[in-house]
Amino acid sequence: MPAPVPAGLPECWSAADYAGPVRRAVIAYKERGRTALARPLAAVAAQVLGVALDAVIGPHPPVVGVVPVPSLRAARGRRGHDPVGRLAALTVRALARSGRPAVLCPFVEHRRRVADQAGLSASLRAANLSGAFRLRRGRGGAVPRARPPSGVAVLLDDVVTTGATLAEAALTLRAAGLCVPLAVTLAATPRRHPLRRAGFRPVRKPLEPLEPQVTTPSRHAEGTEFQGHIA
Repeated sequence: MPAPVPAGLPECWSAADYAGPVRRAVIAYKERGRTALARPLAAVAAQVLGVALDAVIGPHPPVVGVVPVPSLRAARGRRGHDPVGRLAALTVRALARSGRPAVLCPFVEHRRRVADQAGLSASLRAANLSGAFRLRRGRGGAVPRARPPSGVAVLLDDVVTTGATLAEAALTLRAAGLCVPLAVTLAATPRRHPLRRAGFRPVRKPLEPLEPQVTTPSRHAEGTEFQGHIA
């Protein structure tokens, strides 16, 4: 668990520590234009999400909305692509191929600019992100049409460090009437989420080996259980 746990953080599942080959793969994909890594990384995210849905919601979860955590427009321009948005779209496709239909729901966008998070403490990250997101609106200010029929949304990001970004995005979605029981990331910063700490337990079901190689997904539980969706 992050210390302290940000208010509103959903139960968070990650495929691996953000270290070694996993860290190199994420950086290559996100910062160095290695977009060919998107498909294998999405396959990993889909496996983690499938295991998490079974564990948290049940063996027959509803059709969920997969919500990518947004990047700033300047960051997308610098990178030349939207890494998490692309990852989310391919994760939805991978879920469909495995018999788990989901809906891509890019519902969250930045309301304002935020400072670079690198090197910030948990409290400074939370302050930096407070009120930074809003629900994306369509033409004429209409709310997004592609709401998941279940009212259940799952956040997707590349790396979790303090959990501040995921918590703020979850608060934005909940304010729109969505239930957000889960967040899934490719990796978790090991100094924030060591395996030996309470609340960080490996899943009983191991993942199949994928490229890049990852460990069994681990969960960061807030201590709350899924109680059904909000209509």
